[in-house]
Amino acid sequence: MSDIKVYTTATCPWCTKIKDYLSDKGLKYQEIDVGKNSESAEEMIALTGQRSVPVTVIDGEVIVGFDREALDQQLS
Repeated sequence: MSDIKVYTTATCPWCTKIKDYLSDKGLKYQEIDVGKNSESAEEMIALTGQRSVPVTVIDGEVIVGFDREALDQQLS
C-alpha cells in the first residue's frame, strides 16, 4: 500500500475532491491541514516552492493540484 499525504486547507474545494477521490478508491491517507499548522505549511512550501493546495505526496512523489492522471499513475 502506498504512503499518501495530502496537504490541505479547510476552505479548499479541490482538497475535498482529492480526499473524496482517494476515499472512493478505498485508499488511506494522512491529511495535513496547512491552515492550522505553520510547520506543515513550511514543509509543503519546501516540497513545492509554493503555497498552493492541494498537494499530494505518494511514496515521495509530489503532485500539485487535483491531477487525476498523475494520481492514477502514482497509485498504479
